[in-house]
Amino acid sequence: MDLKDFKTYLYIFGMLAVALTIFPFVAVDYWWIRIFDFPHIQLTILTFVALVVFFMRFEVKRINDYLFTVIISACLVVQLIKIYPYTPFAEKDIYTSEEINPKAPISIYTANVLQSNKKRELLIADIKEKKPDVILLVETDTNWRDYVVEHLNDNYKYKVEAPQANTYGMLMYSKYKLINPQVKFLVDKGIPSIHTKMLLPSKDTIQLYSIHPTPPMPQHNPLSTDRDSEMMKIANLSRTSTYPVLVMGDFNDVAWSNTTSLFQNVGELLDIRKGRGVYNTYNANSLIFRWPLDHIFCSKEFRLISLKLGEDINSDHLPTYAKFSFEPEKAAEQQPKKPSERQLKNAKEQAERVQL
Repeated sequence: MDLKDFKTYLYIFGMLAVALTIFPFVAVDYWWIRIFDFPHIQLTILTFVALVVFFMRFEVKRINDYLFTVIISACLVVQLIKIYPYTPFAEKDIYTSEEINPKAPISIYTANVLQSNKKRELLIADIKEKKPDVILLVETDTNWRDYVVEHLNDNYKYKVEAPQANTYGMLMYSKYKLINPQVKFLVDKGIPSIHTKMLLPSKDTIQLYSIHPTPPMPQHNPLSTDRDSEMMKIANLSRTSTYPVLVMGDFNDVAWSNTTSLFQNVGELLDIRKGRGVYNTYNANSLIFRWPLDHIFCSKEFRLISLKLGEDINSDHLPTYAKFSFEPEKAAEQQPKKPSERQLKNAKEQAERVQL
């Protein structure tokens, strides 16, 4: 391949990088637009490699080379800005607890188990090793419910079960008392969410929301409208809650997308990943094409003790384990940014697009 052909391929890649960088900012719900939110890290790495390779073939007298360099560099900057908050170099959203013996710890284990997964013993082994206070399992049918109930120990006295055969089943088990637990169907009669208050050992009451919205897919759901609507409904509930809030689940959306960012801002929530790492959970079967789809967000009253991914449970998702300390007296030190009127309006419009 001669230099001219090589540069032509680089120019083509540059135009592709520009298109893929711009697509996530396009305010439409089509799956083929929203899907480009996902491989952001991979795109950033490819753009960086293309820029480095192009510099090795840079010709000082060619104006096209300067234009290409500026454009591809701008794309790289935009990509890095979106990723930077999820690196250890960025400021943490939720601070690390400094308590040696927290008065009100709460540990959460959440996993998309893959409904067709037959190696269920791997999940139970991981749960028993981590000993969480709260377990959230999604993509669970009645077979999963029966197996989990049979093999969990008696510490999990409280539960909310919404098994489904359509891969949107949801199970929650807790060592702490659940108050007025409810299964709600916010956007679809086949897609449940769990809404419950919880009594901590300190006698403080908190609010939990668990969701697993449907992703935008060409075969079944070509728009992201349902997913975005459910997320915004939960964000509005979170912002107006009179109790401290934890939101968890498989969002079918990446941490850096415009939708998840709006969800966090409107819900006035903190992202436990920011300042710590990406913690990719999907696809567990690929080392290259992975991104963070499973999330835990919290309000300002919590501090983080630890965060890690679970073991391989033979699912296409990796579990997430997070341990918190409830420290409302320090809430003023980590205030989430207040949503703007425009953001509130945008979230309200998205929430109202789907009504049952």
